[in-house]
Amino acid sequence: MPAVSAGTRMSALIRLVCAFHLGGSAVSVSHSRNILAGPTHMQNNTKGALLALLAFGIFSTHDVLVKYLGGSYSTFQIVFFSVLLGFPIATLMLMNDRMDGNLRPRHPWWTALRTIASVTVAASAFYAFSVLPMAQVYAILFTSPLLITLLAIPVLGESVGIRRWMAVIVGLCGVLIVLNPASSSFNIGHAAALTAAFGSALASIIVRKIGHEERSVVLLLYPMMANVILMGVLLAFVYKPMPIRDFGVAALIAVMAFAATLIIIAAYKAGEAVIVAPMQYSQILWATAYGFLFFDERPSLNTAVGASVIIASGVYIVMREGRGNTSENRPVLRTRSRFDAGTYLRVGTLLRRQAAQEKAAENTEA
Repeated sequence: MPAVSAGTRMSALIRLVCAFHLGGSAVSVSHSRNILAGPTHMQNNTKGALLALLAFGIFSTHDVLVKYLGGSYSTFQIVFFSVLLGFPIATLMLMNDRMDGNLRPRHPWWTALRTIASVTVAASAFYAFSVLPMAQVYAILFTSPLLITLLAIPVLGESVGIRRWMAVIVGLCGVLIVLNPASSSFNIGHAAALTAAFGSALASIIVRKIGHEERSVVLLLYPMMANVILMGVLLAFVYKPMPIRDFGVAALIAVMAFAATLIIIAAYKAGEAVIVAPMQYSQILWATAYGFLFFDERPSLNTAVGASVIIASGVYIVMREGRGNTSENRPVLRTRSRFDAGTYLRVGTLLRRQAAQEKAAENTEA
């Protein structure tokens, strides 16, 4: 039997994406109101979890396409075009902002730090996906909730109890298992994934600190604008002409990020955050399957064991924050987004923006 080339398999993946994921996204988003009208609490949570699983499946496919392009193009070029092509979609979503004001941030220094962190995450995460096995990248990125818990102490004044401290320590031990420092396999790709995890945690905790005072449009657009400008400058040194097919893949990355974001919003509206949030860990299952099918990747024992430890720690932290008075700020539970790369709109900020608009509309009617 003749061998199937990577290009042929990727063509099959792209056709599958168009036929299934985007079609499924349209159906899910168009019926989101019906989904939210479930008759019971349990049914709403189930629907929220299923929507989240679909959304993170789309995000995982998004990352496969990033990895595919990463085999031929610079990370800066991939980030630039994926954000540039997603900008019109983001602009359309934000055109109906009824809040008075402008794009000048109320917290310029925090906004600048968050923007720098998000741009760093975009370049680091996209590069890591390009050079490392997908399951390994996810395992490292899943440390972000652990780092959010730590950063919440100095930034938000969060009081972390002994149980969450133990979960963080155990989770960081899981990172050491994945990286296996005793071996010689640690490389710049691993450093990039770790940088992305820390940068995402920093960006998320800053949004948690200033999100209720800063305008949502500022929080949503600044990282995207910074990515376009900075990656555009770097593009002058690394640009490689893209055939129409690869340009279409870059456009598909933008569309899939938009579709997945809408579905996650619907998921959080349908179900409780403590149920929906852990669904992000399903991405490692998609990553394992996609890595095996399209890139001949097989997770090592270290990756499997370490990822299990990291995921268990992350889920435990989410569950603890969801209980009564365990956490005052609930920084992990309220993040509601996967890694904050500034290449697509942030779910938590969009949810707060919608809530503010609904409240404003109610006050106007009253």
